[in-house]
Amino acid sequence: MNRLIPSAVAAAAALACASAFPQAPSPAPSTPADTVNVRGHYDNAVGTSDAASQGVINATLLKSRPALRPGEVLEFVPGLIVTQHSGDGKANQYFLRGFNLDHGTDFATRIDGMPVNMPSHGHGQGYTDLNFLIPELVQRIDYRKGPYFASHGDFASAGAADILYQKKLDAPFGQLTLGAGRFRRGVAGSSFELGSGLVLTGMAEVQSNDGPWTVPERLAKDNAVLSLAGGTASRGWSASLMGYRARWTATDQIPQRLIDAGQYAGAPFSRFDSLDDSTGGDTSRSSLSLMGHAEDAGGRTRASAYVMRYRLDLNSNFTYALERPEDGDQFKQRDARTVFGADVSRAFSHGLGGLDARSELGLSLRHDRARVGLFDSVQRRITATVREDRIAQTMAGLWAQTAVQMTPTLRMVGGLRADRVSSRVDGLTLVDNGGRSSATQLSPKLSLIAGPFQKTELFFNAGRGLHSNDARGTTARVDPRTGEAVDTVPPLVASRGFEIGARTEALHGLQSSLAIWALDFDSELVYVGDAGTTEASGASRRRGIEFNNRWVPAPWLLFDADLAWTHARFRTGERIPNAIDRVASVAASVRELGPWSASLQWRYLGPGALTEDNSVRSRSSLTTNLSLGYRLSPRAELMLDVFNLLDRRVDDIQYFYESRLPGEAEAVADRHVHPGEPRSARLSLRVAL
Repeated sequence: MNRLIPSAVAAAAALACASAFPQAPSPAPSTPADTVNVRGHYDNAVGTSDAASQGVINATLLKSRPALRPGEVLEFVPGLIVTQHSGDGKANQYFLRGFNLDHGTDFATRIDGMPVNMPSHGHGQGYTDLNFLIPELVQRIDYRKGPYFASHGDFASAGAADILYQKKLDAPFGQLTLGAGRFRRGVAGSSFELGSGLVLTGMAEVQSNDGPWTVPERLAKDNAVLSLAGGTASRGWSASLMGYRARWTATDQIPQRLIDAGQYAGAPFSRFDSLDDSTGGDTSRSSLSLMGHAEDAGGRTRASAYVMRYRLDLNSNFTYALERPEDGDQFKQRDARTVFGADVSRAFSHGLGGLDARSELGLSLRHDRARVGLFDSVQRRITATVREDRIAQTMAGLWAQTAVQMTPTLRMVGGLRADRVSSRVDGLTLVDNGGRSSATQLSPKLSLIAGPFQKTELFFNAGRGLHSNDARGTTARVDPRTGEAVDTVPPLVASRGFEIGARTEALHGLQSSLAIWALDFDSELVYVGDAGTTEASGASRRRGIEFNNRWVPAPWLLFDADLAWTHARFRTGERIPNAIDRVASVAASVRELGPWSASLQWRYLGPGALTEDNSVRSRSSLTTNLSLGYRLSPRAELMLDVFNLLDRRVDDIQYFYESRLPGEAEAVADRHVHPGEPRSARLSLRVAL
């Protein structure tokens, strides 16, 4: 953390000059006379957004449902499913709008203004590790889908989520959770008023877990956040320190043929067994961020500045003995980086051709200095270096948008974003794979919002977006394993999307939205960190329908139903592997019915093609989660969370590829799965201090 101090001083000076704030600017407000707010856990009422698929999730909802892992808070974003295909210290697997987002590519995530996605990451492009998130500290989640918003650039084609932490807790608290698989978690937080409007807030978390695995996970996590905030709603600032570390042993995916056989090498073999008991890793993340906002007669200024230090040492084995029959196929990936960044925006009202308008201008800068490597390993010990590089990468985005109230019931939002990426790769093992690359893309945006008519709004959204490719793929000329020549890939890949939608509150207490969307990519070029090369797939098109509902029949009762259908294809007509066809989430939540609170959630991850010809398909999974809460006193609450209540045999992830077990004569093309956890319970006691 000492290395952060000089940069922090510079960032603080810049902040003082700019008046800062972290969040992406919200759309120009519309306050039609007949707007009706459905009082629930969402803030998605008619007149509050520029798209049917945009919204806000409040902290109340996050408390009402259980989350097996921190990253699952994103499952409150309608249509988004979060799973895990390895240990709980590794980034989650994400699915949205027909994308297997891997560990985050094409879904941009920020926490308190700091980006979580890691470009040119050692394991995968856009790697999004949310395990440092503390759910009890979340104030709200602003989400949006599609490339229609000028304020969001890289990784945001499928969607984006901005998570905001609280800067002042209502009361100090402590919580202890015990659960199956030797799950232990303690979290405590408090706020202190220091005078002169200053508020100091701190929260700390420790966690351990073995899980249901035959090889205990031995997860050990330490996490803390400290923030200082001052000022008022119209002019204020905050500074935050975050520190996180986790160590774990992973259970990677296993071949279906072993599960079906029920034995391996003469011994019983279950779906919770492992073929390599030394996989897993060690990761850490520390950061200092500064934010501020200022409103005056001319408008509003927001900006943020941050510096991060990040480390990952990850050991995986997905093919067992395919490439190296004697030692096994375990490989190690390392990523060590420092990240600097800043965002600033200015919003102001003005006239345009006699119409009321509001414009926003923004600038984003990010610079990563990373050392990333891929190695052959045995029992986490390096036996050979496949590729190691130093990367310096700068990403800049300049954007502007204007919202014009054309008539009392028609609003138009037009925007333009310019993104530029510049990279330098120094090959430490393969000099020929080093070099420089750069690219610039302009992305126009357009939204039309009509209404409300009878408490109903209609939306049309269109825009161009992008995701960056791993910098190593933009300069690589030689395959690091075979020595054969390879083609470089472009630094930026364009996407184009459109959406038509509607949101209505015509029925009292019921809020519904419908979105019909399409998203095209020029290419699904992806750097494969597991192999150290870049694989190119063709241009793609995805289209789908989302239907979301919030019904509040009584102040203490909420029903949610989110349904999504997707059709995903390459332009050649072939299927996109791991593109899920259907997802759904249905939940009922009861809040403060006397001393009781409860929720019951039904979660469905549908089938999808595992191969381009659709000859092998994934199996659907259906899980039910239950949460019960009982207030023992005004200051104490007891909570019971039950995951996979019906103890269904489901898989978190499924792939189809070739692997070879020790002793097998040749490679076998097979389904490889990572099982979902069986029924498990966690009991928590929360006490206000």
